[in-house]
Amino acid sequence: MVKEGDLIKIEKIEGKEDQEVKFEKILLWSDGKETKIGQPFLDNFFVKGKIVKQGRGKKITVIKFRRKTRYKVKRGYRPLFSEVKILEISS
Repeated sequence: MVKEGDLIKIEKIEGKEDQEVKFEKILLWSDGKETKIGQPFLDNFFVKGKIVKQGRGKKITVIKFRRKTRYKVKRGYRPLFSEVKILEISS
């Protein structure tokens, strides 16, 4: 759940830094008193945000190993992420 002013880190989305983005596929909305659940998404609901940073996360290492067969594979990668600041939640 997010609130206005939150800074979230998500999987990379297209766009440049300081560009505004709009998320329209909202699954759940709640204001503390009332809750609405989408079937599958809510109509006329959206969240506006601004991309603060595009980057790469910490390295993740994956190891495959089978004993007694001299089999060992070690691979790693750094996942891409986008840091987004939530500007507005509209209902």
